[in-house]
Amino acid sequence: MNFKTEKKDNYTLVTILAEKVDTNIAPDLKSEFVMIASKGEKNMLLDFSKCRYIDSSGLSAILVANRLCKNAGGILVLTGLQQAVERLIIISQLDNVLNIAYTMPKAIEMIEEHVKKQSETHQED
Repeated sequence: MNFKTEKKDNYTLVTILAEKVDTNIAPDLKSEFVMIASKGEKNMLLDFSKCRYIDSSGLSAILVANRLCKNAGGILVLTGLQQAVERLIIISQLDNVLNIAYTMPKAIEMIEEHVKKQSETHQED
């Protein structure tokens, strides 16, 4: 198994268990993201703490998850980025597009804040 999915209160946690997210894993990951979104989940937290390498197909999978969350009015947060993975995200200038938290509690806090903001917006309607 290359990743593990857990439904939490306000988000789905996807823990990447593989050391490399490349063309062997990325298609399955994309499918998982689509399946999560099709169940009505708007918020995803991706834990990359076990992943040491990512290629362009892995970045593409992350961008799919980001688009699915945004289109649903939700948020995608990445956490546990290893140095090489973070460096590739920065080189690709995706650090301005993606939500990155350096700790799991901070990642959860980002999601909670987004959920709170969304519920306040809906109450004003």
